[in-house]
Amino acid sequence: MLFNRYLDNEQETLDLAYQLAEELKAKGTVYLKGHLGAGKTTFCRGVLHAYGHQGAVKSPTYTLVEPYQLESKQVYHFDLYRLADPEELEYMGIRDYFDEDALCLIEWPEQGAGILPEPDLQVSLQSDDGGRSIEIESCSEYGRTILNELEQKLSAKDG
Repeated sequence: MLFNRYLDNEQETLDLAYQLAEELKAKGTVYLKGHLGAGKTTFCRGVLHAYGHQGAVKSPTYTLVEPYQLESKQVYHFDLYRLADPEELEYMGIRDYFDEDALCLIEWPEQGAGILPEPDLQVSLQSDDGGRSIEIESCSEYGRTILNELEQKLSAKDG
């Protein structure tokens, strides 16, 4: 299943991320793809704000992962841009983060190819005429359920 939309500005990106977060219920694995400045971290900020995070959200480029304990939700925000070798993920205990009761948001997942688990959703962002286009692809049964619920919610809102 594939979801496509054009987002006119940063607020629309945050709003869509917020709506997706409500459907995710802080569980699963989400890959975020796009060039530098495409809006991956903005999207993560929208998800985290949906779960009640009030502070800044910056990309954990040097630390690779930033954990967020929010109420009873555990969210891990990864940025693998500077990862030199996917094997480094094994040294940091990457498998411990992928718990059935956690949400893992992973920027630059291609850097961890062969080590990372398959995603439930893949979010691709591309800057375009002052806004950005977004494509969300379901990659698992859970991902299909989430996208279907998001589509229904947005259709009801637009209709």
